[in-house]
Amino acid sequence: MLPGPARLRPGRRLIASFAVGIARPLAALPPHRIRQVLHLVRRGGIPATERDALAARQAVVSGSVRCAGRACLQRSLATALVCRMSGVWPTWCTGVRTSPFRAHAWVEVNGVPMGESFGPGYYTTIMTVPPDA
Repeated sequence: MLPGPARLRPGRRLIASFAVGIARPLAALPPHRIRQVLHLVRRGGIPATERDALAARQAVVSGSVRCAGRACLQRSLATALVCRMSGVWPTWCTGVRTSPFRAHAWVEVNGVPMGESFGPGYYTTIMTVPPDA
């Protein structure tokens, strides 16, 4: 079981808060700049496991009402940053669907969206930043 809001270690809470704070201005950048920043940040990280990505996402949504809500871009960026601060990197993704139109950002591991209510293929992926090869 992943830690809930009350069980989040203080160090983990601090890391998540830091990542959420960095993710907010990062989310305001144009997509090509976000990709450039993430390509730099992911360097040296090993591929994240499902447990790593889910724990990072839980830490982010536990510490931020905004990220727990509809701020998917900030949430996905913060989740990726928490992963990287732990030495790992998930695949960061953005995508769209057309009926009804909706854009979304998320992280995935081995092609599976982490902590999302949809499965693989629900969104057409537009941009990804996978782990460094």
